[in-house]
Amino acid sequence: MKQKETLLSTPQINGYTVEEIGEEHIGTSYDTPLREDAFETDDDLKIELIEKHFREIMNILGLDLTDDSLNGTPKRVAKMYVKEIFSGLNPKNRPNPTLFENKYQYGEILLEKDITFFSFCEHHFVPIYGKAHVAYISNGKVIGLSKLNRIVQYYAKRPQVQERMTVQIANDLKETLETEDIAVVLDAKHMCVAARGVQDVNSATITAQYHGKFKEADTKKEFLNYISLASNE
Repeated sequence: MKQKETLLSTPQINGYTVEEIGEEHIGTSYDTPLREDAFETDDDLKIELIEKHFREIMNILGLDLTDDSLNGTPKRVAKMYVKEIFSGLNPKNRPNPTLFENKYQYGEILLEKDITFFSFCEHHFVPIYGKAHVAYISNGKVIGLSKLNRIVQYYAKRPQVQERMTVQIANDLKETLETEDIAVVLDAKHMCVAARGVQDVNSATITAQYHGKFKEADTKKEFLNYISLASNE
């Protein structure tokens, strides 16, 4: 009877235990999970509150916050969370790229490869880092190259699951570029694998999302061949 009560009391989300979600890299939604009131609190107050709670975490760990090196850490962490590494949570920070007419009538693959990104695993709040490769075929409009990088960075700067991030980037590019012909590949290292748990520092995770012409074998092969080419030094 006690065993049954223990099982029933184990927290579950969509049929999975908290441990299963964290260890098996399970995602529960396409959209980043956010409360409806997520942005009713301004950034300054969020920093103040996070600083307070992170200071308490450090206290619980037994750290001496009177030490000169540690005293400012809670404030630094709070500012980093709100202004930098999780700034992609706020829709107001989404890039608003301008499209231009494709005057060159360029109708082949345009690939921006090796876009460096840093994100954070939403299960353990440790880094995910790697490279993104994004490509599109113009449907009459083109976008500035740096804006492709900025869209990747926007979705990276939030707690993430790599599969979700891949889909989010691809769907945003489809809408932004007004074309179905989109491909996204992410090649990343997960510190929740390297620094804890199985502690495998060599493995990498690759995810891909293809739409439109990139689902065709020849176009997909061409795209993947471009990715494998050595970049200019």
